[in-house]
Amino acid sequence: MSMKTILVVDDDAEIRELLQEYLMKAGYTVMAAEDGITMKRQLEQQMPDLILLDVMMPGDDGFTLCQFVRKSCEVPIMMLTAASDEMDQILGLEIGADDYIAKPFSPRQLLARIKALLRRTRPVPEEGIQQPTTLPRSIRFGHWRLETLSHRLFNLQTEEDFELTGGDFSMLMLFLSRPNEVLDRDTISNATRGREALPFERGIDVQLSRLRQRLGDSGKQPKFIKTMRGNGYIFTAPVTYEQ
Repeated sequence: MSMKTILVVDDDAEIRELLQEYLMKAGYTVMAAEDGITMKRQLEQQMPDLILLDVMMPGDDGFTLCQFVRKSCEVPIMMLTAASDEMDQILGLEIGADDYIAKPFSPRQLLARIKALLRRTRPVPEEGIQQPTTLPRSIRFGHWRLETLSHRLFNLQTEEDFELTGGDFSMLMLFLSRPNEVLDRDTISNATRGREALPFERGIDVQLSRLRQRLGDSGKQPKFIKTMRGNGYIFTAPVTYEQ
């Protein structure tokens, strides 16, 4: 397996150098950018497997750059946020980031989160190359069809389709693989973030709300993902696996 490439985007030269050194020792290929202009130039040359994106930067901030990336691709994005700023963390998830980690963080914690995010992000196979997988090629539920290799979700009524982020795909796959089963917050957090939910964490709620909006399921009487107060969530629609 080839080494994964990580793009570190942070205006603090010391942080960039420390992250580069630590991630390279962990076996990753590391690119670095100090601002949005350099990041865009890097992306034109090579698409990384994951982007570590700082929120607070001069010029285009991390939110603007996250939105820029999401217009063209679904590379996993982990936002670097201030520990005390919950709104930064929530906003990052709302605009398409897959995860966040709050500064200051330990290198070991960061590495564990990166590994978890990369594990749940499956690359799309090149045309004509068979990739071994235990997943069904597509999954039907209601008026939706999910293509598991491309992470694309098709609306069978409107014929519209879009690509899910890594976190949204992981969350939807969790529900589709365990329909009619109540899933608590820790189970969902482990599947989408590789860790248990933190006390008072709102990231799961934000991501779940985003997924419901994607499915048109955000009304008072959702057809797919229902809330079981005090227990968690349950996927109630019939699910059909297609090979």
